[in-house]
This record gives sequence, structure tokens and C-alpha cells, in this order.
Amino acid sequence: MNTKQLRQKILDLAIRGKLVPQDPNDEPASVLLARVKAEKERLIANGKIKRSKKTSTTTDMPHYPFELPDGWCWLQLDEVADIARGGSPRPISQFITDDPYGVNWIKIGDTEKDGKYINSCAQKIIKEGVKRSRVVKKGDFLLTNSMSFGRPYILNVDGCIHDGWLVISPIGKPFEIDFLYYLLSSSFAYSQFSEKAGGAVVSNLNIEKVAHSLFPLPPLDEQKRIVVEIERILDAIEIVNDSTHELSLAISNVKAKVLELAISGRLVPQDPADEPAEELLRRINPSAVPADKSHYGQLPNGWCYTTMNYVCQLYDGEKIDGKALINLDAKYLRGKSEGNTLNSGRYVPAKTTMILVDGENSGEIFTAPINGYQGSTFKLLNINGEMNVEYVKMIIRIYQKRLRDNKVGSAIPHLNKKMFREILVPVPPIAEQVRIVDYTNDLLSKINILTETL
Repeated sequence: MNTKQLRQKILDLAIRGKLVPQDPNDEPASVLLARVKAEKERLIANGKIKRSKKTSTTTDMPHYPFELPDGWCWLQLDEVADIARGGSPRPISQFITDDPYGVNWIKIGDTEKDGKYINSCAQKIIKEGVKRSRVVKKGDFLLTNSMSFGRPYILNVDGCIHDGWLVISPIGKPFEIDFLYYLLSSSFAYSQFSEKAGGAVVSNLNIEKVAHSLFPLPPLDEQKRIVVEIERILDAIEIVNDSTHELSLAISNVKAKVLELAISGRLVPQDPADEPAEELLRRINPSAVPADKSHYGQLPNGWCYTTMNYVCQLYDGEKIDGKALINLDAKYLRGKSEGNTLNSGRYVPAKTTMILVDGENSGEIFTAPINGYQGSTFKLLNINGEMNVEYVKMIIRIYQKRLRDNKVGSAIPHLNKKMFREILVPVPPIAEQVRIVDYTNDLLSKINILTETL
């Protein structure tokens, strides 16, 4: 279970009354609910709010989602809150102002990832835009109602909201503000919003869908105890999460160090009986000139430097027609798609090494699991038979981040092929390449096993 799932489990226990013990001395939630309903009727009578559209009451409902503890009760959200949708003056460009005395224009872009509060706004609108929008106050809840719908935020500013928001303004004090935030952040709340969301192209919520959602109401004092316990546990989870991130970073650094030691000849011992790498390089290309060791750094005896263009080239598979094969695109190779069958394309035999040359992750390498057709964003790697294939792939993986960070092309970023060809390759004797690959893979495998047990 990851930390996100653990957080949701904590919230699930909280809203079911299983996180803290109940206190029989607490004022029952039914008394609290009656008091809030009376306040709502008073506001309706005074024209402060409108009565929500008629729906079945909680007492008419034959089934509740789960059993509540003694002292708790069920309610529909509109029984204890006024719910409204934002409005957008149009065209909005005519209402945006640089005037520091303008009205805060609260947008989804003003939120922070996984944030709880909206503390400031990037833009303001002129006062004439207010009557075409919706005024909200500090302490109100905003709920996203389209695209990534159902995400709650607590307002720490006054302002106006556009029609991508719903505002939930609690009446009286049915909920502790932090308890309501955690309640609306729970998977229970989201599942109700998901069931109620509609829209052919973009899922969205409207006032009625949110208003008629069913929620548990604990006694007010218990809500306070629940919030304290939730935040105590979430703080502990965050510490674990930070530690896990630090550990993952450390493990990643260890793996990088292993590879660095491997290709510098410091991971396995040399064997003076091995054929020197310069002889291997002459067989690859008689005209190849080994790079100057002193310029790039000292290598063990029997090793030499060359560049990637001597040991590996990019190429395309042979074009064939009339044969049904899977298209080996990135989604299929990552296991995220069952693959599309094509009747023609550039043939790729199983076990062929491929490199992604277009897109964000240019430089990532794959091995074709089956016979198929070359994906449009790939090239095949022709690794010289005098070299150990896995050793060359190890070198490419070491340079993968540099290749990814130095893509070329403005419309579709793609592999910097000049940089790829100029990758500096430390070349050990072929027998040592095999020993390096075997020892490195064994060591990395043990690190992975250790990681999985943490």
C-alpha cells in the first residue's frame, strides 16, 4: 500500500467512526443537525439563501452506505450548506485588471498540487464583473466541478469564482472546517461525485449532484478529536514518505555508482591473459583510431576508448507487406496496451534492441519481446557483433538522462543523433565485458530485492 492509499484508508476509517472512540457525553449529531436546519429555515425566510430543489429526505432513504456509530447521523449536503456555482463574465479579458484594488479572480491555477488552501490569486477583475460572477468568502469551500472534478479547497481569501467551481458555504456550524475538508477529500466522497458526474465529453458536477450527496455527521466534539488524530497520523505518514523518497534517491545513486565503477574497470578484476581491446576495435573497424586515454581519464591496462558510432548504429527494419504483426510502439513495449495489429511495416525480429528517438523520453531503450513492426518513434540498434550487446546497452542507459535532456527539434523533440554517435565508450576486452555485465546484473538484482523488502 503506497502513502496515497494509506492516506485514503485513514480518511475512510475516520468517516466511519473507527479512528477515535466515541464519547457518550458528546451532544448527538441529531441535535446539531436540528439546530442547523432551523438556522437554514431562518435564512430562507429572510431571503438570504434559496431553498434547494426538492429531493427525497434522508428519512425516506431505505439504505445507507454503511452503519454509523451511536450519536452520528446521515445527512444530504444541502441540509447543512448553501451550494452554488461560479459565474464567468465574458469575454473575461475585458474584466481582468491590474488595479491592486480590483476583486480577486479565483482560478484553479491558483491552487497548489495536493494543497488544502487557496491563499492568493494571480489575477483580479474590475468591480463591474462581480455581478456576472459569484462572490465567495474566506472560510468557504470550493469544489472543482469539471475535468479533475470533486477536489476540495478551503478559501483563505475573498473574491469571485468562475463556472469551473462550486462553492459550499456551511450554514451555522455543522462541521469543523478541517473535518469537512477531510470528509470531502475522502474516496467515499469522490465515489459519490464520480457516480453523479455527467457530460458526454467532460465529466462535470452540478449543484444538485453535490447537494444530494450523502455524508455522515459525527458530534461536533468528536469531529475535533478525529481531526487531531487524522493530522497526527498524516504527519507520521509524511515523515515516512520523505524518508522513502530519500531512500529511493540513495538507492538510485548507488545504482549509478555501480554502473560508473563497472565501466571504469573497478568492479571486476582484469585478466592479463585477455585479448587487448585495441585488437577488438581493429576488427570492428580497421581505420578506427582509439581515443586518447590521457585526455578522457585513465583506464585499466588492455582497455581503450572509442565513440558510439564505431560500435553501434541506428537503422530501420526491412519493409514487408501482407503479414499481420503487432506494432511495437511505446505503449505496447511498456505493457500499457495489448498492441495494434498491422499488415505491413518495418519488420523487427524478437530480441532486437530498440531505442526511442521521438518524444519526451528519447534515449530510452527496449528489447522487442516478439516479432513485430517498428513503432514510428523508434530506431533499431545495430550493435557490432564484436561487442557484448548488454555492455553497450549499459553504456547507453548511463547516458540516457543526458540524451533526454539534450533533445533537438521544437515541434516534436527527438534524439540528438550527433550526441548519440559521439558518446564516449570505454571498451574492455570482450571477456571482461561479459564478466562486467554478469557481475553488475547480479549486484543490481540484489539491490532491487533489498529495495522491495524495505
